[in-house]
Amino acid sequence: MIELTNVTRSYGTGSAVLALKNISLHVGPAERVAVMGPSGSGKSTLLNLICGLDEPTSGSVKVDGVELSGLTDDARTRLRREKIGMIFQTFNLLPTLTALENVALPLRLQGLSKKDAESRAASMLNHVGLTGRVIHRPDELSGGERQRVAIARALIFRPPLLLGDEPTGNLDSHTGAEILRLLDDLQQEYQSTLLMVTHNAEAAGYCNRVITLHDGEILNDVPCGAAAARGNG
Repeated sequence: MIELTNVTRSYGTGSAVLALKNISLHVGPAERVAVMGPSGSGKSTLLNLICGLDEPTSGSVKVDGVELSGLTDDARTRLRREKIGMIFQTFNLLPTLTALENVALPLRLQGLSKKDAESRAASMLNHVGLTGRVIHRPDELSGGERQRVAIARALIFRPPLLLGDEPTGNLDSHTGAEILRLLDDLQQEYQSTLLMVTHNAEAAGYCNRVITLHDGEILNDVPCGAAAARGNG
């Protein structure tokens, strides 16, 4: 599902900053991978390359067999709409839209009618426990509720790839644990590949593998015992 081959990303000229240094990485279908490391280790750069928001200085990035560097901007946008669901630390919900409208938006962008998109969105919101909150806007929801809406939006079109950028980073520990359990259940149900950047060891414990980045290089890539013990490995 994700294949990086000898990927380097540098910024600037002359004394360029190397954000990633000759990274090679393979993530298979339905795998769950946590990416950890200190600030400045290359985690955000890695996510941006995988979702096509950035390009490598050298090397190859493929998502679901598609080489991203050969795509136009429009083709990359279509790939994100059709293949990649994204969950952000800051939720990234549109403030003027209701929970229902936020979740329905990816389907509307794919050309589905308003009626059909909102019907599916309502079903998904019910699935994440927000039946009574569909007409509420983000500022009327708690942090945990907003993240549930964000997860529902990311999974509404059943993407083969799910990317998480610190999905519990803005939540208290209790709410964060609830979100992790929900994400665990839904990822198993939909069988999306999950790659999640996190500083949270508990979040990493929901994954099959933990990759540690340091100074733009892969320091470790190891199985996660907690996930394997639950039968997710």
